[in-house]
Amino acid sequence: MFTIRSKSLCRKLSFCSEGYLLSGTLHLPAVDCPPVVVGAHGLFSSGESVKQQVLAEECNRKGIAYFRFDHRGCGASQGYFPEVTSLQSRAADLRDAVDVIRNRPELNGRIGLFGSSMGGAACLAIAREMAAEVVVVYAAPVRSSTIGRTQVSDSGEIHESPRSESFSLQFDVSDRLAGIHHILLFHGDADAVVPFSDAEEIYERADEPKRLIRLEKGDHPMGRKDHQQLFAREAVRWFENGLVR
Repeated sequence: MFTIRSKSLCRKLSFCSEGYLLSGTLHLPAVDCPPVVVGAHGLFSSGESVKQQVLAEECNRKGIAYFRFDHRGCGASQGYFPEVTSLQSRAADLRDAVDVIRNRPELNGRIGLFGSSMGGAACLAIAREMAAEVVVVYAAPVRSSTIGRTQVSDSGEIHESPRSESFSLQFDVSDRLAGIHHILLFHGDADAVVPFSDAEEIYERADEPKRLIRLEKGDHPMGRKDHQQLFAREAVRWFENGLVR
């Protein structure tokens, strides 16, 4: 998996979303009033995702703050996962995270979004509404009906996709894609969980500037070292070009 080289200057933060207390970490670079990227993790993951930690460190190197948090029912945040998990709840968490972070005095209010898998769908759901200036998503599904039955977490754990009535995972964000701009997509063309065609659909519907990076023979958890390195390098470059002027 990814290698984390050092720790950033960070502050633990809590905020509320629809009555749930959520926990997060704000990574601050050694510059005044930086822009910030807000990250949304995958379905079975948390804000401790290695992708998020690596992005936080690399963004800080470029003078960009990074906020990673646990969605409700995950990590240190409140909520019972089977009862509180839906695309709508994930989008609400992310929306409230952006509102809280955007108004912090040590930041300049410019916002980028990063989302992995279901976190990517949450980013797509709110990007226009929240006026995100830059968006990066990895293996983002457009609709729940295309998701494969096996889910893999960032740590490599395999889960059966929840399809019982206790989960409200039916969603379709295809109507939210037009108008999203400055979007960079990563997707493995051997992803057995979210098909590569979802990335092609997002790219087709989104506005310029946009870019799709096809990870050849790439799986859902991004297991290949060369893909991890490409992801970290190009994602941070995209954020830097869009947020630092």
